[in-house]
Amino acid sequence: MTKPLHKISWLTALALVISNMVGTGVFTSLGYQLLAVQNTWSILLLWLLGGVLALIGAFTFAELGTHYHDQSGGDYVFISKGLHPFLGYLTAWVSLVGGFSAPVAIAAMAMEAYLSPFDVPYVRVLTVVLIIAIGLLHSFSLKHSSWFQNVTTIVKVAFIGVVLAVGFYVAPPAVNSLRWDTSYQGEVFTSAFAVSLLYVTYAYTGWNAAAYIVSEIDEPRRNLPKALLLGTGIVTAIYICLQLVFLKLAAPDGLKGQADVAVIAFTNRFGPTAGKWISIGIAFQLVATMSSYVWIGGRITSRMALDFPLWRFFSRQNSHHIPVRAIWLQVAITLCLLFSGTLQQVLLCTSFVLQLMGTLAVASLLRTPRHPSDFPSPFRPWLQWTYILFSIGVLIFIAIDKPVESFVGLGIVLVGGLTYFARLPVK
Repeated sequence: MTKPLHKISWLTALALVISNMVGTGVFTSLGYQLLAVQNTWSILLLWLLGGVLALIGAFTFAELGTHYHDQSGGDYVFISKGLHPFLGYLTAWVSLVGGFSAPVAIAAMAMEAYLSPFDVPYVRVLTVVLIIAIGLLHSFSLKHSSWFQNVTTIVKVAFIGVVLAVGFYVAPPAVNSLRWDTSYQGEVFTSAFAVSLLYVTYAYTGWNAAAYIVSEIDEPRRNLPKALLLGTGIVTAIYICLQLVFLKLAAPDGLKGQADVAVIAFTNRFGPTAGKWISIGIAFQLVATMSSYVWIGGRITSRMALDFPLWRFFSRQNSHHIPVRAIWLQVAITLCLLFSGTLQQVLLCTSFVLQLMGTLAVASLLRTPRHPSDFPSPFRPWLQWTYILFSIGVLIFIAIDKPVESFVGLGIVLVGGLTYFARLPVK
C-alpha cells in the first residue's frame, strides 16, 4: 500500500480512540447492572476490570500495529498474517456490516431517541443527512478527517467534563445510590456480576481504533502505543467517574433496569430541563463516534480488497490516498440498516462473531515474532492468555443467552466465507 501524503498526529489518533470508545454504552449500562449488583464498590470494580481488559487489548494491538506499521487494516492484517488469510477475510466480512456499519446506524437511532424530547422535525432526515455529510468529510483527505474528528472529539470531551464537574460539585440528594458497605464481598463472585461485566466490555469496545489506520499515523512506532494506551486510560477514568456521578444523583429504584441513566440522574437532581440538556448533549457527542467508525471501516474493506479480485473495485483510492469507494459502500450499508428495521437482529447475530474475531486478533500476537523495533507488550504472552480466557467466557455466556442468534451469526459468516473461494487471493 502506498503511503499517504499526509500523516495524522498522535493527538488525532488519540481523539479517534476516545471517540470510538465513548458512545452510548457508558450512559446506559448502569441501569441494567443495578438489577443484580448494587454495591458501589462492585460497580466500580466492574468498570475497572473492563478498563484493565481493554488495556490488555491496547498493549497487544500496540505491538501488532507497530509490527505491521506500514499496513492499515487492523484485525484483517493481524489475523491474516498471524493465523490464516481465510480467518482474516472472515474478519473483514463481519466488520463491514456488524463491526462498523451497524454501530453507525445504532448511534443514529440513539441520536434520534435522545432528540425526541425536543420534538425535532424530520429527525430521520437529520440523521441521514448527518451520515452522508460524515461520509463526504472523510472522502477528501486526512487533513479534513483529522480536523473534523478533532473538533467533534473536543465537543464530546467538553460535554463529559461539564457532566463530571457538575456531578461532583453538587451535594447528593437525601436518597441516592451510593452504597459503601461490605456487601460487595458477596456480589463479585456471582454469575450476575459476570453478566454485568458483559455490559461493561461492550462499553469499552473501540480501544483498538487507531490500530486500523496505523499507516496513516506519523511515526507509528512511537505514536500508536501512545494513542492506544493513553486513550484507554483516559476513557477508563472517565467511565469510573461517570458511574459515581450517576449513583450520586439518583436513587437505585429510579435507575434499575433503565437505559437513560444519565438523563434520569440529572432530572432527579436538577429537574426536567437539565434532563433535556443531558439528552441533547449525549445526542451531539455521538457525532464523533459516528465519524470514527466511518473513518476506520473503509480502511478495512479497502485493505482486504487489495488481496481479493472479487472486491478489487473497492480498493481504489483518490489522489490523497483515501479509500472513497469503500467509505461509500459502508455509508450505503449503514443507510440500508437504518431503514431496514433489522438492525437489532444484525447486532444480536454478529455480537458473538465480533467477540470471536476480536479474540482471534489478540491470539494472533502469539504467532507473530517480535522485532526489535516493535512496541514490547509487557508480560507477553500471559496478558494475552488472560484476555483470551476471559473472552472465551464471554463467548460462552453469549452462546447460552442468545443461542439462536449466535449460530445464525456463525452461519452468516460461513456463507460470506464462501466468497473467499470465488477466486483465489492475489499472490
